[in-house]
Amino acid sequence: MEDSPRRGPRHSFRSWRARRPFWGGLLLALAGGEILLTEKASLKVVMHIGMQGLAGYLLPGLMALLGLLILFNPAQRLFYSIVGVLVSLGTWVTSNLGGFFVGLLLGVVGSCLAFGWLPDQEPRVGRRERRRRKRALAEEAGTSAV
Repeated sequence: MEDSPRRGPRHSFRSWRARRPFWGGLLLALAGGEILLTEKASLKVVMHIGMQGLAGYLLPGLMALLGLLILFNPAQRLFYSIVGVLVSLGTWVTSNLGGFFVGLLLGVVGSCLAFGWLPDQEPRVGRRERRRRKRALAEEAGTSAV
């Protein structure tokens, strides 16, 4: 039986994910969503009301948009990630201390991950593939020594 690579939705998603700063964009988008959710918290939960108004909704919405742009347009990731860090830090003042620190930290970490992503890297080789290659090399060495 021949070892043929499986082609399916999971494989397609993994190859798509490998060609972009997936985790950085996802964290930045989730941070924007989390901060937007904390805007609707009851006043008993809210620690810092902030400026109340357009900026309180604009900055987290922009964070979510930047996260999606990083995912779907990775060529411009440097600009999007720099703006993402600045907007994330801006939510400290405008949106409940940056969504009770959670959204602020997720946004900064996600932006930093997107900024540091290098498109030229080869995809990581999985553990199974490394073991398979090691076995194949061991078999070749065993047969060539005889």
